[in-house]
Amino acid sequence: MKGILGRKIGMTQVFTKSGKLIPVTVVSVEPNVVTQIKTKENDGYEAIQLGFDTKREKLATKASIGHTNKANTTPKRFFREIKGVEISNYTLGQEVKVDIFTEGEMVDVTGTTKGKGFQGVIKRHGQSRGPMGHGSNYHRKPGSMGTMRPMRVFKGKALPGHMGIDTVTIQNLEIVAVDVENNVILIKGNVPGANKSLVIIKTAVKNPGKINEREELISYTENDSTVENNESATAESEN
Repeated sequence: MKGILGRKIGMTQVFTKSGKLIPVTVVSVEPNVVTQIKTKENDGYEAIQLGFDTKREKLATKASIGHTNKANTTPKRFFREIKGVEISNYTLGQEVKVDIFTEGEMVDVTGTTKGKGFQGVIKRHGQSRGPMGHGSNYHRKPGSMGTMRPMRVFKGKALPGHMGIDTVTIQNLEIVAVDVENNVILIKGNVPGANKSLVIIKTAVKNPGKINEREELISYTENDSTVENNESATAESEN
C-alpha cells in the first residue's frame, strides 16, 4: 500500500498513437512530507501522516508549526494518514514524490464531492415524479412516510435535505501518465470533488500491484525550428 495527496486541477483528454481518445483528470501532486510515523507501540496501529500544500507561517497555529518543525519542514495546509504502508520504508521529514506511482497502475481516489445545497428526493435520491396533470396532486413530493403504526418515520427514510460535501472513493482508476518534471498525474476518468480540492490517491484495494499495459500517447511538443519554418512558409504564401 502506498499513497499521496494532491490537488484536482480539472479534466482534459489525451490521444494514443492508435487514435484512441482517453478522458483524464489532471491532479497536481507537489512533494508530500512525512510529518509523523505512527507505530503499534505508541498509537496502536501503523500509519504515516503526510503533509501537503505549504502555507505561510503567519496563517498557521503554534501547534501546527511545532508539529511540522519536528519534521524540519514548513507549515502545511492538509494532513492525512495513509494506513497499511510499510513504515520501515519511511523516515520523519522524508519527501514523497509523484514517482511512487507508475503508468498503468490501478489506484483508488478519495475526495469531497461538490455541495448541492438543500435538494428534493428526485435530485437527491433519484426518485420518480408523479403525473403532472389529469387532476393529480402528487408531483415531486417524497410520497408516503410509512405505515400508520408505530406513528413515526423510520430511520433511513429517503427525504429532502442537504446534498453533497460527502467523502467519496472511486475505485480501480488507471493512471494514464506521470509527469515527474511538473509533478502531475493523469488519471483515467473522473474523480470526486471540485477543481482545486484535495484528493487522496492510494493503491487500489481490490487490485493491488496490478499494472495495465501502457499505451503510448501523442506528444504535441514542437521544436522551435519547426515553428519558424511554418511561420516563414505562411509569410511566403501571403506574399
